[in-house]
Amino acid sequence: MDATKPWYLSRTIWAALLVIVSVAAAALGIPLEQGETDALAEAFLQVIAAVAGIAALLGRLFARTRIG
Repeated sequence: MDATKPWYLSRTIWAALLVIVSVAAAALGIPLEQGETDALAEAFLQVIAAVAGIAALLGRLFARTRIG
C-alpha cells in the first residue's frame, strides 16, 4: 500500500470517531443504534468530500499563478 490520502478521507478514521461519539452519547443517555452510526459515517464522508471539492475550486479561482 504505497498510495496515501489525508486522514479525513479515511472511512476507518470516521468509523472509529463515530464509535467514540456513540459510546459517549450512550454514556450520556442518548442511545444510537448500529444503522444510525453507519448512516452518520456516510453523511460525514459526503460532507467532507463536498468541502474538499469546494476548497479545490476556490483554491484554483483565487490562485495567483496560471496552470501551465
